[in-house]
Amino acid sequence: MNPTVIPAAWDGLKRFTEARIALGRAGHSQPTAVHLAFQLAHAQARDAVHLAFDPTDLSKALQALDLRPLHLHSAAPDRAAYLQRPDLGRQLDATSRDVLARWRAEHADTFDLAFVIADGLSSLAVMRHAAPLMAELIQRLRSDPTQRWTTAPVALIEQGRVAIGDEVGELLRARTVVVLIGERPGLSSPDSLGIYFTWAPRVGCSDAQRNCISNVRDTGLPPARAAARLHALLTQARQHQLSGVGLKDETDDGHAILPSG
Repeated sequence: MNPTVIPAAWDGLKRFTEARIALGRAGHSQPTAVHLAFQLAHAQARDAVHLAFDPTDLSKALQALDLRPLHLHSAAPDRAAYLQRPDLGRQLDATSRDVLARWRAEHADTFDLAFVIADGLSSLAVMRHAAPLMAELIQRLRSDPTQRWTTAPVALIEQGRVAIGDEVGELLRARTVVVLIGERPGLSSPDSLGIYFTWAPRVGCSDAQRNCISNVRDTGLPPARAAARLHALLTQARQHQLSGVGLKDETDDGHAILPSG
């Protein structure tokens, strides 16, 4: 132990959380190791924001689940525009709208679920956790003894934000849209995945009409557990035909479930 570092009196609580607590001190300053760890975490968070989204492995994983991926793009042409113009990340570009329009012209079905997987502010989170979460969820949906779930093709969207799911769901005529998206990186969580779902999606839906399951990652809410929570809430949304602030969590384990508004 470094004798120049004075630990905080509540140092033992650090084993319960990854949050930056009980840092101790060296004289009137932070210990050097703590300062360097902060700089590393900050660099990892910045890298997560700027890491390019590579959907190759995710596409293969979805195809293995008998799901068809559609590669789309938001109206933000690049990362700089995405970060500076949030509104562009909430809408599809013209080419992507044409792709969905052509697909709809060839398929007249209405779907229970449309899935959108977007890079958001951490493509690292999407590339790490979206595939295992989808595998767990699809297994639950297909083995559901109480109801049958029909699913539209999965939209893989570059430079996307949460609200872009409403446009996709509306164009695909889905009863519910589920958006998996990389959350804003924190200094202890550069790979946190968020899940948002909306009943009756359409352009112009507000945050109050969505529900969110947050912090999906191995050291947060593991994908298998998140899939169980999502399946339970989707079932409730279908029964009550609503989502958002009007949908109350009626399951036993209420971790990480909240309306996004």
